[in-house]
Amino acid sequence: MLRIGKISYWHVHAWDYTKQAQEHPDTEIVAVWDELPARGEEAAAKLNVPFYADLNEMLGRDDIDAVIVDAPTSMHEEVMTAAAKAGKHIFTEKVVAPTLKEVNAVLNEVKASQVKLTVSLPRLNDSYTLAIRDVLKQGLLGQVTLVRARLSHNGATADWLPEHFYNLEQCGGGALIDLGCHPMYLARLFLNELPEQVSAQFSYITGKDVEDNAAVLLKTASGAVGIVEAGFVNDHSPFTLEVHGTKGSLLYGTPQDKLLLRSSLATGNAAEQWTEIPLPDRRESAFDQWVRHIQEDTTADENIALAVDLTKLMEAANLAAKEQRNVRLDELEG
Repeated sequence: MLRIGKISYWHVHAWDYTKQAQEHPDTEIVAVWDELPARGEEAAAKLNVPFYADLNEMLGRDDIDAVIVDAPTSMHEEVMTAAAKAGKHIFTEKVVAPTLKEVNAVLNEVKASQVKLTVSLPRLNDSYTLAIRDVLKQGLLGQVTLVRARLSHNGATADWLPEHFYNLEQCGGGALIDLGCHPMYLARLFLNELPEQVSAQFSYITGKDVEDNAAVLLKTASGAVGIVEAGFVNDHSPFTLEVHGTKGSLLYGTPQDKLLLRSSLATGNAAEQWTEIPLPDRRESAFDQWVRHIQEDTTADENIALAVDLTKLMEAANLAAKEQRNVRLDELEG
């Protein structure tokens, strides 16, 4: 049984990960720390576990094996390096950290302490992602030329997001660094190469300190383009994916959860018209993968690599929007 200390209930998904830990047969939450003592005490009382006002005191417990991190994004480097130094395995909400420099600090400590890190990038495990990867592996689109990924909801206009999600210092941004992480890592995955340049446009429709509407343009060395869109101000919460190539195209998303393929390299109907591609079962969750990595002494190599690239792209996009220019990833300080 893996005994887990919960680091903060700041994030909106913190209780979702708590539920995953409670439902997994090999994990249990045994302690809580929170940067806001009142919130932490309330959560600990619900879980019937002790609350710690001092993070190092909780991490000092020999009978705690691992932690789940849902602290403010601005605190990720601090709490994760502390957890790694204490020898605790780490499952964390995305992003690992807002900057490449901070990510590398975390990864260096994770490596030095030989703990297992897995990042919650849930859409890597969804059925449509697995199906799209299979089509790309078969080469049915030819050379990929464009990927478009969009995800949005009405959290700001309908006012259901917690107020601290608009705190620039804590979050490191708004719609893009929160919701936009998902289309960003999917675009990176389907492009099959790390973009070289990033440009971005942010808008502030609801007048928050962080952007609530964002569009990012990615350019790769091969000439492929990525388009990433995210927003807190769209009423019907659309999620759409497009992957286009020299020999075909894939479409998925709102309003129907169907994956459609048309390819001159395909056989049968898909060569002449849009054809629905069956979706496989989704892969086990990132949390379940993390537990398995701990138990089997393996590492989440692809997950971590994509998480690092995600931070690079987020940092570049924030800089591009702020300075209104193209930003090369090799400008980032690592």
